[in-house]
Amino acid sequence: MQTSGGMPVHKYAPYEPIGLDDRTWPGRHLTKAPLWGSVDLRDGNQALIDPMDVARKRKMFDLLVSIGFKEIEVGYPAASQDEYDFVRHLIETDAIPDDVVIQVLTSIRTEALERSVAAVRGARKAVVQYIIPTSAAQRQVVFRASRAEMLAKSLEGARQAVRLQETTPETEIFLSYVPESYTQTEPDFALEVCNAVQEYCAPRTDRTLRIALPATVEAFPPHELADRIEYMSRELAYRDRTILTLHPHNDRGSAVAATELALLAGADRIEGCLFGNGERTGNVCIPTLAMNLFSQGIDPMLDLRDLDGMRRVVEDCNQLPVSPRHPWVGEFVYTSFAGTHQDAIAKGLKAREGEDADAFWDVPYLPVDPRDIGRSYQALIRINTQSGKGGIAHLLRTSQGVTLPRRLQIDFAHVMQSFCEQQGGEIGVDKLWQIFTDRYVTPGTEAPEEGPAGTPAPAFSLDGDSGGWREPVQQMLTALSVPAALQDILVDRLEGRAVYAAFCEVSSGTRVLWGVGIHENDAEAVRAAVRAVARRAQREAPRTQDATMAAPAKTSRV
Repeated sequence: MQTSGGMPVHKYAPYEPIGLDDRTWPGRHLTKAPLWGSVDLRDGNQALIDPMDVARKRKMFDLLVSIGFKEIEVGYPAASQDEYDFVRHLIETDAIPDDVVIQVLTSIRTEALERSVAAVRGARKAVVQYIIPTSAAQRQVVFRASRAEMLAKSLEGARQAVRLQETTPETEIFLSYVPESYTQTEPDFALEVCNAVQEYCAPRTDRTLRIALPATVEAFPPHELADRIEYMSRELAYRDRTILTLHPHNDRGSAVAATELALLAGADRIEGCLFGNGERTGNVCIPTLAMNLFSQGIDPMLDLRDLDGMRRVVEDCNQLPVSPRHPWVGEFVYTSFAGTHQDAIAKGLKAREGEDADAFWDVPYLPVDPRDIGRSYQALIRINTQSGKGGIAHLLRTSQGVTLPRRLQIDFAHVMQSFCEQQGGEIGVDKLWQIFTDRYVTPGTEAPEEGPAGTPAPAFSLDGDSGGWREPVQQMLTALSVPAALQDILVDRLEGRAVYAAFCEVSSGTRVLWGVGIHENDAEAVRAAVRAVARRAQREAPRTQDATMAAPAKTSRV
């Protein structure tokens, strides 16, 4: 039975559901990508330990353009000279493509609005997003204002914004009203203030209207946000000419889920950052949302074919690492260490060999083809104590072209399990191949060419049928003083190489030994495999004897 952890739960009140009993979003399905708005250069930048300088900001801006963002928030020009100067830098260096709209954020104060409009002057198109908190806590604690007073402030900001909208004929300015802390604002008041702004702005401009609803703090489960977005989408004035934006944060760890449900509920546009950077727990991760769409066969309207390259630029600009477990882009997200997973992946990839690269994707444990986002298959399977024979065999086949017989897979898996348990950590492909060759291949280079008393090892020829190799191979084992019976001799050509691999399996008492030979000539590969197994037998015979002698003592101690 679980017991109370002693946390002061009495300090916190549960959220009050909006109670949208006739909700329709659960029956909908996403069929297209939303409009994307990057806020990396503003919301993301203000959350950095070391905010970006102009060079890093420009590098981030160019990345966002190359990915395909058509709306990019480039700063808060009324907040500082540096912010203002960067917006001017983009405009004056003609860095903004014709199909990209920049956005700036500002408070609702008149002087801040004027400074922001001056900053974007000369751009082809720009969004001026003016913001005022509307939550009960901020009304009471920060502004000490009533609902009516906050509504009046919002309308005064709208008046000034509309006035300034017409002062830059060379720049088409779109206005976006933001009731900050929307998720902590009473739904009826949020609707009242948004509709008041809509009613003022709509008759005074023929341009698209914009309302942005921020989950400034994620305050309730995803389904509740969806209900509140559907409520706003239904009741918002001039909805047919309004772009409804959602700006989610990740305080509860469910920003992605909340955003996807909010899109079902009617949101048109999503603001977020690359890989979830932003205040506190971060903004919603746009690449995660986009890849979720891609994995369902929906065009994300962003170019994510080099996710690792994107990650490197973002880490450099933000001076923060992306978690190796971050969805879709983390170092380990297409990697399996567990044996059962490795075996399934290896078989799934094997089944696709020879198929067209665009064939329908259905490989266990891999929701997308890693090649589609710039990853290779090389790192899909990595070896540690949890790994199994299937994964090990897959790595040897894909890195060296060697296809191991099943019984050899089992034998080598035990070898690797023991090695990993003793050494700890992960084993790379190069080390894996070294251990394999030390165990099964290189012993043959030191094995005797002659039997006792100088008896030469018998020569033999291959007739193309493995059944014809058994007798001469057994004769060679006898001539080399290997007290073992041949179980199997197999020869296979290495994938993609004009080289043969021979696998020799023998039994010596209760033990099974393997030797592997690799050579450009198939007969020489067989001879090398026999020499390798002979050397193995010589090396391990004393160990077997010592272990047998030591056994009684060990038993007596127990």
